[in-house]
Amino acid sequence: MVTVHRLADRRFTPWKNGDGETAEIVCEPPGAGLDDFAWRISTARVAKSGPFSHFPGVSRTLMILEGGPMTLRFADGTALTAGPEAIQFAGDLGCEATLDGPPLLDLNMMCRAPFSCAVARRWSPASARLAARYLLALTDLPALGLYRLDLAETDSPFSAEAALQIDILRG
Repeated sequence: MVTVHRLADRRFTPWKNGDGETAEIVCEPPGAGLDDFAWRISTARVAKSGPFSHFPGVSRTLMILEGGPMTLRFADGTALTAGPEAIQFAGDLGCEATLDGPPLLDLNMMCRAPFSCAVARRWSPASARLAARYLLALTDLPALGLYRLDLAETDSPFSAEAALQIDILRG
């Protein structure tokens, strides 16, 4: 483990529309804002249905960690259901979210070109395109010093039931 971003240290701030809250976990480069990050990983508490923020030029990956599901309806007429498996969509499109269950906590990964995001429930060797690798603990992992929903930079193998592997890839 290199750096651990603890769930206990996250500070949630309200969205502008008041329909939820977000907590940034990691951002590259550090200190970048919403207009100039290369990649960003955050969690959000979604309390009710409403519009998603517009992020031109950003590739988004989203999955539900607690609660849900949620349907995303895009301006081009397409729709996706967000649940426990990761979905990907362009931040350019207008998007309305409809909660199809209880309020939820999601994991949101956003990348600007030339970066992209891949999420896996099993460890895989690093590719030559790897820019960063993170592990999100889905349960307490005392052997790794992680608690549920802690995020760590890592290249260590892990069990498929215990964590998500989040890879940020170049190109």
